[in-house]
Amino acid sequence: MRRAALLLLAAPLLLAAFDPATETEHKVREGETLSGIAERAGVPASVIAAANGIPEPYLVQTGETLVIPRQRTHTVKEGETAFGIALEYGVPLENIAVANGLDADHTVKAGQKLIIPAMLQPKLAARRSIPSIPAFRWPHDGKVLLGFGPKHDGIDIKVRIGDMVRASASGTVVFADIEKTRFGRQVLIDHGNGWFTSYGHLSRITVEKGDVVKAGERIGLAGDAGKATKPELHFEIRHDGEDVDPATKLPPRGK
Repeated sequence: MRRAALLLLAAPLLLAAFDPATETEHKVREGETLSGIAERAGVPASVIAAANGIPEPYLVQTGETLVIPRQRTHTVKEGETAFGIALEYGVPLENIAVANGLDADHTVKAGQKLIIPAMLQPKLAARRSIPSIPAFRWPHDGKVLLGFGPKHDGIDIKVRIGDMVRASASGTVVFADIEKTRFGRQVLIDHGNGWFTSYGHLSRITVEKGDVVKAGERIGLAGDAGKATKPELHFEIRHDGEDVDPATKLPPRGK
Protein backbone atom coordinates (compact mmCIF):
# COMPACT_ATOMS: atom_id res chain seq x y z
CA MET A 1 0.00 0.00 0.00
CA ARG A 2 2.78 2.40 0.95
CA ARG A 3 4.63 1.68 -2.32
CA ALA A 4 1.46 2.28 -4.34
CA ALA A 5 0.88 5.58 -2.53
CA LEU A 6 4.44 6.70 -3.28
CA LEU A 7 3.98 5.82 -6.96
CA LEU A 8 0.78 7.86 -7.07
CA LEU A 9 2.56 10.83 -5.49
CA ALA A 10 5.45 10.51 -7.93
CA ALA A 11 3.24 10.15 -11.00
CA PRO A 12 2.89 13.91 -11.73
CA LEU A 13 6.68 14.30 -11.54
CA LEU A 14 7.24 11.36 -13.87
CA LEU A 15 4.71 12.70 -16.36
CA ALA A 16 6.36 16.11 -16.28
CA ALA A 17 9.77 14.55 -16.91
CA PHE A 18 8.48 12.94 -20.11
CA ASP A 19 6.29 15.85 -21.25
CA PRO A 20 7.37 16.71 -24.83
CA ALA A 21 6.36 20.34 -24.21
CA THR A 22 8.83 20.79 -21.34
CA GLU A 23 11.59 18.18 -21.74
CA THR A 24 15.13 19.49 -22.26
CA GLU A 25 16.47 16.16 -23.52
CA HIS A 26 14.79 13.59 -25.74
CA LYS A 27 15.83 10.01 -26.47
CA VAL A 28 14.89 9.21 -30.07
CA ARG A 29 12.54 6.24 -30.44
CA GLU A 30 12.32 4.04 -33.48
CA GLY A 31 10.31 5.71 -36.22
CA GLU A 32 10.65 9.25 -34.88
CA THR A 33 11.76 12.08 -37.14
CA LEU A 34 13.29 15.40 -36.15
CA SER A 35 10.29 17.28 -37.56
CA GLY A 36 7.91 15.20 -35.42
CA ILE A 37 10.04 15.66 -32.29
CA ALA A 38 10.22 19.41 -32.94
CA GLU A 39 6.46 19.72 -33.41
CA ARG A 40 5.72 17.94 -30.13
CA ALA A 41 8.40 19.93 -28.28
CA GLY A 42 7.26 23.27 -29.68
CA VAL A 43 10.83 24.12 -30.74
CA PRO A 44 11.83 24.70 -34.39
CA ALA A 45 13.55 21.70 -35.98
CA SER A 46 16.40 23.93 -37.19
CA VAL A 47 17.08 25.07 -33.60
CA ILE A 48 17.21 21.48 -32.30
CA ALA A 49 19.42 20.53 -35.25
CA ALA A 50 21.84 23.37 -34.52
CA ALA A 51 22.01 22.47 -30.83
CA ASN A 52 22.91 18.88 -31.67
CA GLY A 53 25.15 19.36 -34.70
CA ILE A 54 22.73 17.67 -37.08
CA PRO A 55 23.29 18.64 -40.72
CA GLU A 56 20.56 18.75 -43.33
CA PRO A 57 18.48 16.75 -44.14
CA TYR A 58 18.19 16.48 -40.34
CA LEU A 59 18.32 12.70 -39.89
CA VAL A 60 18.26 11.34 -36.34
CA GLN A 61 19.29 7.98 -34.95
CA THR A 62 17.18 5.64 -32.84
CA GLY A 63 18.52 5.68 -29.29
CA GLU A 64 20.45 8.96 -29.46
CA THR A 65 19.70 11.67 -26.92
CA LEU A 66 18.94 15.11 -28.31
CA VAL A 67 19.27 18.37 -26.43
CA ILE A 68 16.03 20.37 -26.66
CA PRO A 69 17.13 24.01 -26.23
CA ARG A 70 14.54 26.10 -24.43
CA GLN A 71 14.54 29.80 -23.66
CA ARG A 72 14.64 30.56 -19.95
CA THR A 73 14.03 33.73 -17.93
CA HIS A 74 15.69 35.14 -14.82
CA THR A 75 14.42 37.85 -12.48
CA VAL A 76 17.33 39.96 -11.26
CA LYS A 77 17.80 39.96 -7.47
CA GLU A 78 19.27 42.79 -5.43
CA GLY A 79 23.05 42.85 -5.81
CA GLU A 80 23.18 40.63 -8.91
CA THR A 81 25.13 41.64 -11.99
CA ALA A 82 24.71 40.60 -15.60
CA PHE A 83 28.18 39.03 -15.47
CA GLY A 84 27.26 36.90 -12.45
CA ILE A 85 23.98 35.81 -14.05
CA ALA A 86 25.84 34.83 -17.21
CA LEU A 87 28.20 32.68 -15.14
CA GLU A 88 25.28 31.09 -13.27
CA TYR A 89 23.61 29.94 -16.49
CA GLY A 90 26.79 29.20 -18.42
CA VAL A 91 25.79 31.60 -21.19
CA PRO A 92 28.15 34.20 -22.69
CA LEU A 93 27.49 37.68 -21.29
CA GLU A 94 27.20 39.13 -24.81
CA ASN A 95 24.41 36.68 -25.65
CA ILE A 96 22.38 37.86 -22.67
CA ALA A 97 23.16 41.51 -23.47
CA VAL A 98 21.97 41.15 -27.07
CA ALA A 99 18.84 39.20 -26.10
CA ASN A 100 17.83 41.87 -23.58
CA GLY A 101 19.13 45.06 -25.22
CA LEU A 102 21.50 45.88 -22.35
CA ASP A 103 23.72 48.95 -22.58
CA ALA A 104 27.50 48.82 -23.09
CA ASP A 105 28.03 48.52 -19.30
CA HIS A 106 25.57 45.60 -19.12
CA THR A 107 23.58 47.35 -16.40
CA VAL A 108 20.71 45.41 -14.81
CA LYS A 109 18.26 46.36 -12.04
CA ALA A 110 16.62 44.36 -9.27
CA GLY A 111 13.27 43.01 -10.44
CA GLN A 112 14.24 43.15 -14.12
CA LYS A 113 13.26 40.02 -16.03
CA LEU A 114 16.02 38.81 -18.36
CA ILE A 115 15.77 36.38 -21.25
CA ILE A 116 18.43 33.66 -20.96
CA PRO A 117 18.97 32.56 -24.56
CA ALA A 118 19.35 28.89 -25.38
CA MET A 119 22.90 27.79 -26.03
CA LEU A 120 23.37 26.22 -29.44
CA GLN A 121 26.51 24.16 -29.08
CA PRO A 122 26.93 21.57 -31.84
CA LYS A 123 28.12 18.22 -30.57
CA LEU A 124 31.74 17.56 -31.45
CA ALA A 125 31.41 13.79 -31.56
CA ALA A 126 31.06 12.40 -35.06
CA ARG A 127 27.56 11.22 -35.87
CA ARG A 128 27.07 7.79 -37.39
CA SER A 129 26.09 7.85 -41.00
CA ILE A 130 22.37 7.21 -41.39
CA PRO A 131 20.89 5.57 -44.48
CA SER A 132 19.14 8.22 -46.53
CA ILE A 133 16.64 5.65 -47.83
CA PRO A 134 14.45 3.69 -45.37
CA ALA A 135 14.62 -0.11 -45.43
CA PHE A 136 11.14 -0.64 -46.87
CA ARG A 137 9.35 -3.97 -46.47
CA TRP A 138 6.14 -5.35 -47.95
CA PRO A 139 3.01 -4.06 -46.20
CA HIS A 140 1.11 -7.25 -47.07
CA ASP A 141 1.99 -10.70 -48.42
CA GLY A 142 -0.61 -10.79 -51.21
CA LYS A 143 0.35 -10.90 -54.89
CA VAL A 144 0.59 -7.71 -56.94
CA LEU A 145 -2.58 -7.17 -58.98
CA LEU A 146 -1.42 -4.02 -60.76
CA GLY A 147 2.06 -2.53 -60.86
CA PHE A 148 3.44 0.99 -61.04
CA GLY A 149 3.05 2.87 -64.31
CA PRO A 150 2.44 6.19 -66.06
CA LYS A 151 -1.23 6.20 -65.01
CA HIS A 152 -0.82 4.27 -61.76
CA ASP A 153 1.11 5.91 -58.91
CA GLY A 154 1.63 2.81 -56.78
CA ILE A 155 0.88 -0.90 -56.69
CA ASP A 156 -2.33 -2.77 -55.89
CA ILE A 157 -1.93 -5.84 -53.68
CA LYS A 158 -4.48 -8.64 -53.40
CA VAL A 159 -5.94 -8.90 -49.89
CA ARG A 160 -8.82 -10.38 -47.95
CA ILE A 161 -11.04 -8.00 -46.04
CA GLY A 162 -9.74 -7.76 -42.49
CA ASP A 163 -6.14 -8.78 -43.28
CA MET A 164 -3.49 -6.93 -41.31
CA VAL A 165 -1.75 -4.08 -43.17
CA ARG A 166 1.75 -3.31 -41.86
CA ALA A 167 3.92 -0.19 -41.86
CA SER A 168 6.48 -0.59 -44.63
CA ALA A 169 9.12 1.25 -42.57
CA SER A 170 9.33 3.04 -39.24
CA GLY A 171 7.96 6.57 -39.15
CA THR A 172 5.33 9.01 -37.93
CA VAL A 173 1.69 8.87 -39.02
CA VAL A 174 0.79 12.20 -40.64
CA PHE A 175 -2.66 11.26 -42.01
CA ALA A 176 -5.14 8.63 -40.84
CA ASP A 177 -8.61 9.45 -42.09
CA ILE A 178 -11.05 9.28 -44.98
CA GLU A 179 -9.63 10.29 -48.36
CA LYS A 180 -12.80 11.14 -50.27
CA THR A 181 -11.67 11.20 -53.89
CA ARG A 182 -10.25 7.70 -54.36
CA PHE A 183 -8.86 5.67 -51.47
CA GLY A 184 -11.48 5.82 -48.73
CA ARG A 185 -9.72 5.05 -45.46
CA GLN A 186 -6.07 5.95 -45.91
CA VAL A 187 -2.91 6.14 -43.81
CA LEU A 188 0.13 8.24 -44.72
CA ILE A 189 3.46 7.75 -42.91
CA ASP A 190 6.44 10.14 -42.85
CA HIS A 191 9.74 8.21 -42.75
CA GLY A 192 11.99 11.26 -42.71
CA ASN A 193 14.31 12.72 -45.34
CA GLY A 194 11.39 13.32 -47.71
CA TRP A 195 10.18 9.69 -47.80
CA PHE A 196 6.49 8.82 -47.33
CA THR A 197 4.32 5.74 -47.79
CA SER A 198 0.58 5.61 -48.41
CA TYR A 199 -1.91 2.81 -47.70
CA GLY A 200 -5.37 3.02 -49.27
CA HIS A 201 -8.74 1.20 -49.41
CA LEU A 202 -8.54 0.13 -45.74
CA SER A 203 -11.58 -1.33 -44.00
CA ARG A 204 -10.33 0.02 -40.68
CA ILE A 205 -7.59 2.37 -39.49
CA THR A 206 -5.84 1.32 -36.28
CA VAL A 207 -3.47 4.27 -35.81
CA GLU A 208 -3.93 8.00 -35.31
CA LYS A 209 -2.20 11.07 -36.67
CA GLY A 210 0.98 11.67 -34.66
CA ASP A 211 1.52 8.01 -33.75
CA VAL A 212 5.09 6.73 -34.08
CA VAL A 213 5.08 3.28 -35.69
CA LYS A 214 7.75 0.66 -36.23
CA ALA A 215 8.37 -1.25 -39.44
CA GLY A 216 5.98 -4.21 -39.56
CA GLU A 217 3.56 -2.72 -37.02
CA ARG A 218 -0.15 -2.88 -37.86
CA ILE A 219 -1.55 0.38 -39.14
CA GLY A 220 -4.92 -0.85 -40.39
CA LEU A 221 -7.03 -3.67 -41.79
CA ALA A 222 -7.35 -4.36 -45.49
CA GLY A 223 -10.61 -3.72 -47.32
CA ASP A 224 -12.32 -2.32 -50.39
CA ALA A 225 -13.07 1.26 -49.28
CA GLY A 226 -13.17 4.20 -51.64
CA LYS A 227 -13.30 3.40 -55.34
CA ALA A 228 -11.87 -0.11 -55.07
CA THR A 229 -13.83 -2.68 -57.08
CA LYS A 230 -12.52 -5.60 -55.03
CA PRO A 231 -10.53 -6.10 -51.82
CA GLU A 232 -7.08 -4.62 -52.43
CA LEU A 233 -4.38 -2.53 -50.81
CA HIS A 234 -3.16 0.44 -52.82
CA PHE A 235 0.42 1.09 -51.68
CA GLU A 236 2.58 4.05 -52.68
CA ILE A 237 6.11 5.26 -51.95
CA ARG A 238 6.87 8.94 -52.44
CA HIS A 239 10.08 10.92 -52.17
CA ASP A 240 10.16 14.72 -52.09
CA GLY A 241 6.64 14.78 -53.51
CA GLU A 242 7.42 12.46 -56.44
CA ASP A 243 5.94 8.97 -56.90
CA VAL A 244 8.50 6.15 -56.72
CA ASP A 245 8.00 2.65 -58.12
CA PRO A 246 7.69 0.47 -54.98
CA ALA A 247 9.23 -2.47 -56.89
CA THR A 248 12.55 -0.60 -56.90
CA LYS A 249 12.57 -0.17 -53.10
CA LEU A 250 10.88 -3.31 -51.75
CA PRO A 251 12.88 -6.51 -51.22
CA PRO A 252 12.39 -9.27 -53.82
CA ARG A 253 10.08 -12.13 -52.94
CA GLY A 254 8.75 -15.29 -54.50
CA LYS A 255 5.84 -15.00 -56.90
